[in-house]
Amino acid sequence: MATKNCHSVREFSELQESLFCYEIYPGMPLYVLPKPGYQKKYAIFAAHFGSIDNRFRVDGTGEEVAVPEGVAHFLEHKLFEDERGNVFDRFAAHGASSNAFTSFTYTGYLFSTTDHFPECLELLLDFVQEPYFTEETVRKEQGIIGQEIRMYEDNPEWRVFFDLLQSLYHRHPVREDIAGTVESIARITPELLYQCYRRFYHPGNMALFVAGDLDPEQVRRQVDENIARRNYRELGEIIRLYPDEPETVARQRISREMVVSEPLFNLGFKDPALTRLEGDALLRRESAMEIMLDIIFAPSEPLFNELYEDTLIDDRFTAGYTAEPSYGFVLIGGETRDPGTLYERIMEAIARARREGFSAEQFERHRRNRLGSFMRRFNSLEFVANNYLAYRFRGSDLFNYPAILHQITLEEVQSLLEEVLVPERHAVSVILPQKS
Repeated sequence: MATKNCHSVREFSELQESLFCYEIYPGMPLYVLPKPGYQKKYAIFAAHFGSIDNRFRVDGTGEEVAVPEGVAHFLEHKLFEDERGNVFDRFAAHGASSNAFTSFTYTGYLFSTTDHFPECLELLLDFVQEPYFTEETVRKEQGIIGQEIRMYEDNPEWRVFFDLLQSLYHRHPVREDIAGTVESIARITPELLYQCYRRFYHPGNMALFVAGDLDPEQVRRQVDENIARRNYRELGEIIRLYPDEPETVARQRISREMVVSEPLFNLGFKDPALTRLEGDALLRRESAMEIMLDIIFAPSEPLFNELYEDTLIDDRFTAGYTAEPSYGFVLIGGETRDPGTLYERIMEAIARARREGFSAEQFERHRRNRLGSFMRRFNSLEFVANNYLAYRFRGSDLFNYPAILHQITLEEVQSLLEEVLVPERHAVSVILPQKS
C-alpha cells in the first residue's frame, strides 16, 4: 500500500527545524523531526482517546456509547501485556526505555533508545496494534489498577488537584480521576475494551511522532509497511459527547485533612469561553493567558518575592493555565503555612492588576521570556514530540507558537483579567494537616 497524499516538509527558520509530515493510509499522520548528531532517538505513538472520552458516537452508525470512567487508562495498561508476556522486557532487550501515559485527552506509548531503533519502532507499532484481552487478564488488571487508585487517593497533591476540579466542574468528565474509581473499573470487560479499542485505536484516530538522527524516508517506509499489512478500512468521524456544563462553579471551597507537614493550597478559575474556541485561536488564548499569569505571579515579579519573604509560599509555587476545546481553567497554588492569608493576598493582587493594568515593559519582557523558554526546550526530543501530538489532537500546531506569540497584544492580555480571573468563577481546594 503506497503512502496516501504524499508528504510535505515544513521549514521553521526561527526554530531552525525541518518537520517531515506524511499521511499513512488510512489517514494516520506521521511526523519525523531529523536531529543530526543526536545520539538518542525517540518515538511516541498516540491515540486521541483520553479519560474524558467516556461518551461518543461513531459517524454513520448512529450508535451512542457510554463507558465507565477509567477505560482509556485501563487500555493503556492492558496493551503492554500480551500472550508473550510483558512488552517492557522486549524493549529492554534492545537497550531501550519504554513507557506510556493517559491524560484527559489522549494516550501515548513511547520509547527512547540509542541503538536498534528500527527494531524498537516495529515493536512499538506491533504491540499497540495487537490487543490481547481475556477475562483472566482483565480481572488481574482490575486488582492492580484498584491498588493504584487507592494509592492516588492517599496522595495529597493528587487529591488537592482533583478536589479543585470537582469544585470547578458540575458535570464535565474532567472532574473524574483519570484512572476511574474502584467501582467503575469493576464494570470493565474484555468486550468493552475491544469495543473502545476498535473505535479509538484506528490509525485514523492516531498519530506517530519520531525524532532523532534518522532518515525520514526510511521511517516512512517502515511505518507504511507495518500499517498496510493490517488491512484497515477508513474510519468514520468519532463524535465526542460531553454534558452541558454551566459557567458557574460547583462549589467555591473544599478542604480535607491528610498526612501533610504543611497545608496544600489550590486556587482555580474556570474559563467557559474555551467551548467556543478551537485550533490556533485556542493556542493564542493559552499563550496570552500564560503571559498574563507570568506578569502577576512569575518569580521575577514583586508578588512572588513578597509572598516568599513572608513564608507564605516556597519555590514550588506555580500559576498555570490548561486549555482544551471542551474545558479550561487557571490553577494557582502550592504548599503554604497559611492558606487563608495566601488566598487573600492572591485575590488582592488580581484586583490590583485589574485596577492598575500592565505596563508595556512587563508585557514585552514576559513575552520574550516565553519565547526564549520555548526555543530552549526544543533541545528535548520528548518535549517536541509529546507536545506536538497533544496540540495536534486539539486542532492546533505547536510550531505556530512563536508566530502567535508575536501577534499577541498588551490589550489582549489585559482583557483576560476581566474575562477569566472572575471572582464568581473561582474555587479553592485545601489539604490541611491531620489533627493529632
